[in-house]
Amino acid sequence: MPVETIRCLLAGIIDYAGLFPPASLEMPAAVREYARQRASGDAWMLGRFVVPVGRLDELESAAASFWHSGGVPWRLSVLTPGDLAEARKRIDAFHHAHAEAGHAVVEAIERRAQTPEDVAAGMAAFSGLEVYFEIPHGDDPAALMAALAEHGGRAKIRSGGVTGDAFPTAAEVARFIVAASSAGVPFKATAGLHHPLRGDYRLTYEDDSPEGTMHGFLNVFLAAAGVKSAGMGTGDVEALLEERDSDAIRFTGGAVRWRDHEIDAAAIIAARVGFATSYGSCSFAEPVADLRELELL
Repeated sequence: MPVETIRCLLAGIIDYAGLFPPASLEMPAAVREYARQRASGDAWMLGRFVVPVGRLDELESAAASFWHSGGVPWRLSVLTPGDLAEARKRIDAFHHAHAEAGHAVVEAIERRAQTPEDVAAGMAAFSGLEVYFEIPHGDDPAALMAALAEHGGRAKIRSGGVTGDAFPTAAEVARFIVAASSAGVPFKATAGLHHPLRGDYRLTYEDDSPEGTMHGFLNVFLAAAGVKSAGMGTGDVEALLEERDSDAIRFTGGAVRWRDHEIDAAAIIAARVGFATSYGSCSFAEPVADLRELELL
């Protein structure tokens, strides 16, 4: 079993977003699930708990019993869609109450950016934190990537949703990854990456859910590693993003091969640490179950 390479690629990769569609869990249920997965044998794949800034009070109440039991503090990524000053004030108050006590720490901010000015304002408001800016996937990302590079920001791509039109094309995702690499901008992805490989899946958990083509998280993160280590161009990245055949991606103890390309474990580590950081998913159990079905765990 290719343990070394898989762990290099998937360590801390899933930011748990159980509060968001299609799971849309209530806060107590999302907190219980995150706590359960933190204690599981798969916890090495688990990243941050994603929460809107306006629901930090709910989180405090629901998670109090877990936090006061001790252990490693919960790592949070906070969505801040509204006023910058108010969001910073609330986050600072939360930090004062919980970070120093070892309960939880806000490590990252997520918000949207339409213009370079949005990036500059967001970075000024949240100095000292990692700030991910979701940028429109239908537009050329060059100007926003340049602003992110200038101000030390990070990029975020929405890789899916609960309707077919929420999914960017493989060409758009490839353009985003290559642009982020060229600008030296780290990125994360969010939504729609429930499965390891690209394929046609149900878009929600409803019995009458429509199906749609969804990107695979192995495709996305291997493509990012390929850009950084093997110099893959946009064409190869797009082809890897469109790969559906599990036999075409081969893991060994020290490398992964996709058709004629090979990426070693050191390159994967470098890409994950400094470039392709994580992806948000409303389910942790589903990606893990799929990896086991592919006999990768």
